[in-house]
Order: sequence, then C-alpha cells, then structure tokens
Amino acid sequence: MGSKVNNTLAAVIPAAGESSRTGTPKMLLPFGEETMIGRVISNFRESKAGEIVVVLGAWKDEILKVVSGYGVKYCINEDFKSGMLSSVICGINALSSGIEAALILPGDYPFITGSFIDEFTDAFFESGKGIAIPVAGGRNGHPIILRRKYFNIVQNINLPGGLRDIIRLSDEDVYKYQTDNHYIHTDIDTIEDYISLTGKI
Repeated sequence: MGSKVNNTLAAVIPAAGESSRTGTPKMLLPFGEETMIGRVISNFRESKAGEIVVVLGAWKDEILKVVSGYGVKYCINEDFKSGMLSSVICGINALSSGIEAALILPGDYPFITGSFIDEFTDAFFESGKGIAIPVAGGRNGHPIILRRKYFNIVQNINLPGGLRDIIRLSDEDVYKYQTDNHYIHTDIDTIEDYISLTGKI
C-alpha cells in the first residue's frame, strides 16, 4: 500500500471481459513476475487508494485464483456480456459506505503506475471537481475518477454512451488532467499488443 493511504478513495478494476480478441484470458497473461491483473492491482496497492475492488465475469474462477492472493475485494458481474458499464456498476455497488471517490481503471491497463495514480488523484482533489479524466495529446484516457455524488447516477444510467455521456453532460464538473503520459491510452486488446508492449512471444 502507499505510505499515506486515503481510506475514502477506492479503485474499481473491471476485469470481466471475455478476452475474445486474445483467445485466452488476457488478465492472466504473464507480466513480469505477476499476471496482467496482478500488476494492475499491485500498481493500485502502491498508490493511496484504500480499497480495491476487482470486477469478475468471464473466466471468473481462473482469475479469482490469482486475485484472491492479493487480499482485495471482488464482485461478480453476471451481466458482463452487456459491456463495461455493467462492470463499473458492479464495482461501485461493492464499495464500502465510507468511500468518497472511485478510480475506475480496466484491468488491461498495466502501465498506469502508483505514482501516476497519486499525481492524478491529488490534482483531482485539489480541483474540487466531481469527475476527472487524464488527457494526453488531446485525447481522453484512463483512469476516470468519480466522486460519490455520481455513484447513484452511474447505477441508474440510461444513456447509450454510458460513462462517456455522463462526462459529456457534466462538462463543467469535469477536471481534465493534462499529462504527457501516453500510457493512459495503452490497453492490451490483442496478443499482438501484448507481444509488442512486453516483448513476450
């Protein structure tokens, strides 16, 4: 865990997808001495996030065997085939009552470090805004931060664009954190991505 844990700040890690583009559960691909999902959890444990929730769906039994070794919370998204938003809702529903803000980062973004998470969240809290997104090269990236006042909105959302629509409709309350960290755009969707980014074959 980070040296100054913020127990009002949580991480939600959607890891429920079918990995249809890799043909194998990409969350379990080797990443250094860990798996990909393990690295994402470790990055959050090196940050100030006080609670970590991993959202499971497809491959839940296999991934849970890894996740359980990290001592984090998890939830099962039975509706994972409907898309990422259902996993975000599952994760938010699983958060403790004292959580005031949630970082949402899909489990295929292993290059977002604990130090970047802390820089981003510190700037967010100083901004006083309700939502934050990192921006590099004019493009929005991950993770996204939501204050508690948005949790209920996400849980009851009826917008086709999901979180993107909430961000668009709440523009005045969105803090755009400018960064040169292009890893905010770097997810691993395919085996080709995995090989090119990690050097694995």
